[in-house]
Amino acid sequence: MISPQQQEPYVRARHSPYFDGLLRGHDQQTVIITGSSETETTQLMKKITVSDDLDVDDDDEEVMIIEKTSYMVTRTKEKLSSVLVPLSAASYYHGISPQMEIVEYSESINKLNAYLKATKDAVNAGVPGKFLRAVIASDLADVGSVASTIMYSFYLHVTSKKEEFCTVPIINIDRANLASHVELNWLLHSCQIDQSSLIFVDEIDLSYYDLFGSLKIVLLKCNKIAHKQEKLKHAVVEMFHCTKREAIYPWVKTITTGEESTCCTAIAEKFVAHSPEILAGKSICRILLAGILLDTGNLRDPQCSHKDKYTASLLINGAGRYGCNGLHQILKYKMHDLSSLQVSDILRKDFKKWTGQEIGGESSKSVSQIGMSCIGISIGQLLAHTQNPAQEITYFQSLEKLRALIIVSGYYDEDKNFKREILVSTESVKLLESLLFFFDFNASRLPLKTLHIAGLKNETMKAYEIDKITSRKIVEHLISEFIGTSKAL
Repeated sequence: MISPQQQEPYVRARHSPYFDGLLRGHDQQTVIITGSSETETTQLMKKITVSDDLDVDDDDEEVMIIEKTSYMVTRTKEKLSSVLVPLSAASYYHGISPQMEIVEYSESINKLNAYLKATKDAVNAGVPGKFLRAVIASDLADVGSVASTIMYSFYLHVTSKKEEFCTVPIINIDRANLASHVELNWLLHSCQIDQSSLIFVDEIDLSYYDLFGSLKIVLLKCNKIAHKQEKLKHAVVEMFHCTKREAIYPWVKTITTGEESTCCTAIAEKFVAHSPEILAGKSICRILLAGILLDTGNLRDPQCSHKDKYTASLLINGAGRYGCNGLHQILKYKMHDLSSLQVSDILRKDFKKWTGQEIGGESSKSVSQIGMSCIGISIGQLLAHTQNPAQEITYFQSLEKLRALIIVSGYYDEDKNFKREILVSTESVKLLESLLFFFDFNASRLPLKTLHIAGLKNETMKAYEIDKITSRKIVEHLISEFIGTSKAL
């Protein structure tokens, strides 16, 4: 038996090398609070003292970093009581959806917003005398891609020592499409990111800068530039977190592969190593953490690495009172929340378009386009979402300049059986008959059973149930074959 006086003191330590960056220069924290009224902003000053045994430049002097953080107590604008958030310690004191919330405004998020505003002002002015370094991901507006685009661009700006570049994050969707991504809207708002300062792909003419030789493109999370930017591929100078090291663009010398972690993890590691103070703010932690959680299935995906788990623990401040499980649950709920969306927003949420030029090699002027929208609700629920469903579907079709629109529905019914339905909408009866004849000819792959839905009286719209378990890829292949072989278009 060891007496209490002989017991060794317990020391809590993290032995992972991935913590070294944050621990460097941070030993003791003293918090000074000024102001406490709920109607006023509360100021926190974090005084961080560095001890002698840490790796610092000057061992004889005490290094001090002061960071000011403002906290505003406001009434909660959105109730999350309908979200099945896992219980946390805060839930026992404040309930699942409290009436009041504490909003943090740290120096790091203020710097990010100032950077975003400055870059948009520079773009509006034409970026005189500098190269436009556009950071852009694929044209899929998932949380991980948007978070990576914003944060890697900010990282390049913070660490760049050259003034010849104007580094700009480009969100690779149209601004109007953002409304269909409820989870992105919620995340950007909860992180206090100024959406008006973000630049979407329809708000900037990249070909203009390419024409004068001032465009430099940094690709994120992909090996190849999106099809709609294919003409700008020669401007690619860096590929960050691509899946494979393939010589698709042999002239690109700066290539970072991403087999070991998610893109947001790799970006967080770079901040840890070069500018750890940026991660002191809750908002910065949240946007990176959100990308990691969704890209790794809440850290449960088989491909989730130990780097992802370590980095998620470093960014745990971003989860707030909900914890990692709660933050992930809220984001997943928002991804499937259609209550605030119009029919056009629902159809645009997961939308793909084909042209004859892409599939069959003919001129896009002679071959029109077909679009496919995938939704997670039944066709009946979609049509019940508004008073004039046929009119809104036709409006979306004309807005996207489609001769045919195919809506593919995949959902679980009350008995938890998976159902697949399809709605075909065309600009003419002749085109509808041609498309349905093609589907009937391929009935072994796509067996259709007519759905009689009240209110769908348009002669150019028909709804069907797919009479077997069918993947959306099969529908995509059939559309490609129809465009490549049919002369009806």
